[in-house]
Amino acid sequence: MAGLLQLNKPRLGDLLVQKGYLSAEHLDEALAQQHSSGGMQLLGEIVVAQGYCSEDQVLECVADDCGIPYIRLDSRLFDPRAVELLPREFLEKNCILPLFKVRQTLTVATAEPSNIFIIDQLRQISGCDIQLAVASSRDIRRTFQMYLPNSKVFVIDDIIDDVNTEAVELIEESIDDISFDVDLAGQSPIIKLVNYVIFSAVRDGASDVHIEPTERQIRVRYRVDGALHQALELPLHIAPAIASRIKIMATLDISERRLPQDGRIHVLMEGRPIDLRVSTLPLPHGEKVVIRILDSQKINLTLSQLGFSAEILEKFIAQIHHPNGIALVTGPTGSGKSTTLYSAINAVTSMEKNVCTVEDPVEFQLPMVNQFQVNEKIGLSFAAVLRSLLRQDPDIIMVGEIRDNETARIGIQAALTGHLVFSTLHTNDACSAVTRLINMGIESYLLAASLNMVLSQRLCRRICPKCKQSYEPSKAMQLAMGKMGMEAKEFFRGVGCKKCRNTGFSGRVAIHELLVVDDGMRDLIAQSPALGELKSYAQKQGMMPLRFDGFRKVREGLTTIEEVFQASDEGWLPLRG
Repeated sequence: MAGLLQLNKPRLGDLLVQKGYLSAEHLDEALAQQHSSGGMQLLGEIVVAQGYCSEDQVLECVADDCGIPYIRLDSRLFDPRAVELLPREFLEKNCILPLFKVRQTLTVATAEPSNIFIIDQLRQISGCDIQLAVASSRDIRRTFQMYLPNSKVFVIDDIIDDVNTEAVELIEESIDDISFDVDLAGQSPIIKLVNYVIFSAVRDGASDVHIEPTERQIRVRYRVDGALHQALELPLHIAPAIASRIKIMATLDISERRLPQDGRIHVLMEGRPIDLRVSTLPLPHGEKVVIRILDSQKINLTLSQLGFSAEILEKFIAQIHHPNGIALVTGPTGSGKSTTLYSAINAVTSMEKNVCTVEDPVEFQLPMVNQFQVNEKIGLSFAAVLRSLLRQDPDIIMVGEIRDNETARIGIQAALTGHLVFSTLHTNDACSAVTRLINMGIESYLLAASLNMVLSQRLCRRICPKCKQSYEPSKAMQLAMGKMGMEAKEFFRGVGCKKCRNTGFSGRVAIHELLVVDDGMRDLIAQSPALGELKSYAQKQGMMPLRFDGFRKVREGLTTIEEVFQASDEGWLPLRG
């Protein structure tokens, strides 16, 4: 709705009421809201945001008020040659669609008929007189994508919510010929189906989409809050068309079905960019496609909102503001390491500092940060980018992942020469990061001199607030919690409701374990200690293991004790003496 209505004439509300699109009561409420905002909100935007009217209904009344025709776009209403009269980038940026040219008059569709500046630009660029028609921004973007596609960006706004398998049953024959497969992948039912799968996955907050051809059907599953659940079942014979459509969007080779492929898709949904990472892998009944969804709206860049316990957050913030050294975040794939690192980078970024990242791939764009992407195919590895980056006068460096000795060694040298280095490592707990780096071949004395902290984290599913109820967990679990000195007066879990898809969970909460490297720990690391020695020393210095922080979240009613047990090892050593 951004910039939907620059008109806010007094007659708009009356027109909506006269046409039966808006009740008098809703009009009064909308006018009161507009008045309370000091006139900063437009009436049309208010009634659409409140769900009183649709965007199409409001635009229809705006068009009537201006004496301009309102149209519903389809392929018969415009001449593709008219689009060539104006730069494609200009049209998409301003959401304008040239419809046709008659003599020296160019008719264009716009969602902002009152924007006189754009109309003047249209006259200057085209050299024609401009005749306006009003159409919704959604219709204009959809028309561009469906009939005038851009090879780089796919707009998936206008999704028909009632898409079902009947829509794709228009395709009746199995697909063997690749040329036919290409044609079929571009047919509207397949486009709508793939768009619907992506749209509903983003709407449901999924991190991944799995499209799996089985012996009898295609199984579509979404990973929501770390767990997969089935979303759709589709006819098996359209599997090649779906895979080909996704490959076309990701600019992959649709003729290659025997080898795995990886690619990226950039889409627009509700006006915001979303990146999709695509991976294909051959199965006996077709190609499995997995789509990783990178939604910038979902990433939380505020440390205080990441679920840190107060004492851990205080120590963590102190560590990331050190002038130099290495700060590591560890955990398995999907444990939120990247989100934590992005949040840490965001917290220390300023105009006075040169902040750089080396990633594979760049997942989210950060303001005031120079982000470099690894490309192994051309020899641009983490180590290669990092070596060049050190000549770019950085203050703070984030390395997406320490994978090998060379990357680790360059990162440590950077930390020892006055840089603050953030990175991730795949280990089970904080102390294991030390032994992992030593086993990679890093000299223990160098590690002792450069390492500042290690944060280990996991994600537990958060109890759904709508169906949250108290319950009694098993005695064994309560006893294990008591061994760590933690007790809860009441335990909670979700019983399942429509909002949480009957899972009892909605969203996730992080549990943490923070190892702060003090002088005693540095002396110990320099001696290449065993993992048990490191854990024992860290515990004596007050480090609480993952499970302890998880039990705190249980006591606060955020997650269940079963989730904490599933996400963490005990990580607790009996103290001697």
